Amino acid sequence: MSMSFLISNAYADGAAPSLGGSDPFTGLLFFVGMIAIFYFLLIRPQQKRAKEHRTMVSALAKHDEVVTSGGILAKIVEVSEQYLTIEIAPGVNVKIRRADVTTVLPKGSIKAADKE
Repeated sequence: MSMSFLISNAYADGAAPSLGGSDPFTGLLFFVGMIAIFYFLLIRPQQKRAKEHRTMVSALAKHDEVVTSGGILAKIVEVSEQYLTIEIAPGVNVKIRRADVTTVLPKGSIKAADKE
């Protein structure tokens, strides 16, 4: 015995309404607007931060106090083209990539942090 008599057929009541209206350029305008929003809210600020970081990394010099991407406070001992030698404790030197420096601290920040 079939149960198809309990379920009635559903038929479409006509064409689905279009989201763009009758103008074909409305959809294109929406797409261009979304690209502009993404550019000004996501892409442009990220490019600006990357440029600031490149400028900061290129200006690193000996005796600068820095914070690495791992959160280590250190003083720069030696500078080369792609690497830095940093002192993380008296007599403990570590070599890192320049790009791993996230922040340059004001002079004397490490001594102030040691007192805390």
